[in-house]
Amino acid sequence: MRLAKFLAHAGVASRRRAEQLILSGRVAVNGETVSRLSFRVGPSDRVELDGRAVTAGERKRYLLLDKPRGVLSTVRDPRGRPTVMDLLPGVAERVYPVGRLDADTEGVLLLTNDGELAYRLTHPRFGIEKVYRAWVQGIPTAEALKKISRGVVVEGKATAPARVKLLKTEGGRKALLEITLTEGRKRQVRLMCAAAGHPVLRLRRVRFAFLTARGLKSGLYRDLAPAEVRRLYKLVKLEPPHPVRP
Repeated sequence: MRLAKFLAHAGVASRRRAEQLILSGRVAVNGETVSRLSFRVGPSDRVELDGRAVTAGERKRYLLLDKPRGVLSTVRDPRGRPTVMDLLPGVAERVYPVGRLDADTEGVLLLTNDGELAYRLTHPRFGIEKVYRAWVQGIPTAEALKKISRGVVVEGKATAPARVKLLKTEGGRKALLEITLTEGRKRQVRLMCAAAGHPVLRLRRVRFAFLTARGLKSGLYRDLAPAEVRRLYKLVKLEPPHPVRP
């Protein structure tokens, strides 16, 4: 099995993130640092990440967090800023965010140590919907809404089209938009709105696939129900783990 796939199956990270860990020299096999993505491991090999042994038998966890503003969607921050991991007391498994919300964006965030599921949920090929509510400056015209829906160029590549609804306005000064994406580019909603002349004032993700934060307070999390995990697997055309444990 390729090393990145092994790390993903072990719940260390998604396959894409596992490849980054390998290329950055943080993974060793049998005491030797490995930086080749083509490297393969077998049952008798000892794999370590940052000097800590990685085993393939870790229990899979699927957590839904209502992320507050001011918290980073990352496992660790070299500058010591608060991360989502600070909001998961008692979670022994090495979970990580499925995609990211920037520090100033709040709302639904899925965390897991199921690498293959995380990889597929974030891959544009599967078209997983992410729904945002954005308060923006000013009142967008029909043409501005159309411009937002067309997307923008991020890092030299055009974003996929989006669905945009004007939900309400307030005092002629700001408006609430609902924006549905099927990809997750860095600061995508903010860039789309700014390009149309309506900077985002406040941003919340209200849905990831079919998952919402209904019933959760900001900063709290819950485990997904087995039926929810199976539904996610079905969305990305994977056979669900059996049995799915809550």
